[in-house]
Amino acid sequence: MSVPDSTRTGHQVDVRGPRFAAWVTTAVLTVVLLVATASDTVAGIVLGVQAVVFALGAAFGPRRSPYGAVFARLVAPRLSAPTDVEPVAPLRFAQLVGFVFAAIGTVAFLLGAGTVGIVATGFALFAALLNAAFGFCLGCQIYPLVARLRPIVA
Repeated sequence: MSVPDSTRTGHQVDVRGPRFAAWVTTAVLTVVLLVATASDTVAGIVLGVQAVVFALGAAFGPRRSPYGAVFARLVAPRLSAPTDVEPVAPLRFAQLVGFVFAAIGTVAFLLGAGTVGIVATGFALFAALLNAAFGFCLGCQIYPLVARLRPIVA
């Protein structure tokens, strides 16, 4: 897909940004699972920080999320112009889904329910790794199904 003029309006983003964020997220969630073998509390704190990152991405979009800001300031200037873009709305929804799993995992770890925390983190890790390694955004694929459930406003 070539870059349309709508990229200037903020409705589309360079696909490399969300993939960069997915790689960072994959690393953070892997750390959570490794730390969980030693301490549920520390795993909960690290996952809580990732939950905040997900919440910011869901609320403000991929450009204004922490990982998106790092990509925009440090990585993107070193790359060629984008050749592929993707819409922001499905990415925000994917961040919301990530937030839900991270929030469940955080609460579970902090309450001592490590198994639930590991499972929730594992689901988020699976989705992040799919996007990072294969460019397949699971939340983005679910978005159109959920969007159909919204009431139509005239």
